[in-house]
Amino acid sequence: MLKETIRVGNLELKNRLVMPPMATEKSANGEVTDALVAYYDEMTRGGYLGLVIQEHSYISPEGKASPNQVSMADDTCIEPLKKITEVIHKNGVPVIAQISHAGSAAKKEITGYEAISASAALNPCDTSARMGKQALPREMTQEDIDRIINCFSDAAERAKKAGYDGVEIHSAHGYFLDQFYSPLTNKRTDAYTGATIEGRTRLHAQIIKAVRERTGKDFLISLRWGASDYTDGGAELSEVPEAAKIFADAGADMISISGGMCDFFRPGHKEQGWFAELSVAVRHSVDIPVLLTGGITEKVAAEKLLEDGEADLIGVGRAFLKDHALPEKWMN
Repeated sequence: MLKETIRVGNLELKNRLVMPPMATEKSANGEVTDALVAYYDEMTRGGYLGLVIQEHSYISPEGKASPNQVSMADDTCIEPLKKITEVIHKNGVPVIAQISHAGSAAKKEITGYEAISASAALNPCDTSARMGKQALPREMTQEDIDRIINCFSDAAERAKKAGYDGVEIHSAHGYFLDQFYSPLTNKRTDAYTGATIEGRTRLHAQIIKAVRERTGKDFLISLRWGASDYTDGGAELSEVPEAAKIFADAGADMISISGGMCDFFRPGHKEQGWFAELSVAVRHSVDIPVLLTGGITEKVAAEKLLEDGEADLIGVGRAFLKDHALPEKWMN
């Protein structure tokens, strides 16, 4: 099934093997470098992948996660980013840009700004905060929220102008939107309340709709979703169907499943595709394609996950980094 075509939003993918976003730190102060372009050229050479999701790019300066993260925060980024889309398209592969904001995971020594988040709550992923070495984030006002919605839609429009086939909105791994979705970090009592699924997903839906309005119906919108925290008091598997329907109704074309707010794995599980229980729950709830990643290193395992109906697409990250010829081997 890996070799089967699949339609995702406006794209007809030639196969179901996806390169998920993996931070390279090959940017320089947010700018595209020759090393970054060469990396994507090498990873897509031969055109064996169905889709590439580019590493996360920050949408505004205070949301920068690391010193050499790629920027999509202003219009000067557009022309340099075209170097990446052009080389990937030259190799015959579509590419979407993952856009993100780090929220309370951002550090003032990197951004120069105070951290903001859903609430003035400890980010359980931040060891500095747990040790009392970093201040709690400032709880966002409605004005802050409205500004960030615009930042996401602005970044998506830049991505379209730079030649990307779509964007993926980052809501996983303890970052900004994950902080709204998780009850561990969302202590709000307003319309974005952490006490209900509707409140925890309200901002996601607003951002998806704003991106769709800005970029049009033929621009792919994916959501990278940490669907379970696997932590007491956090987001749970039982909540997946309701939340997935909200995302699909808002206009998402694809959901890329992840989990574990601070660790990219499912406790007690080492099988390939360890987030499959989450992807299955999404597939049973909505009619849009679901991408599954997580410890998948063998073609036979990828095929079985597809054949068993646990996902529509397979993302392979670390194994691909170790062996850049893996897509060619699997497709041949």
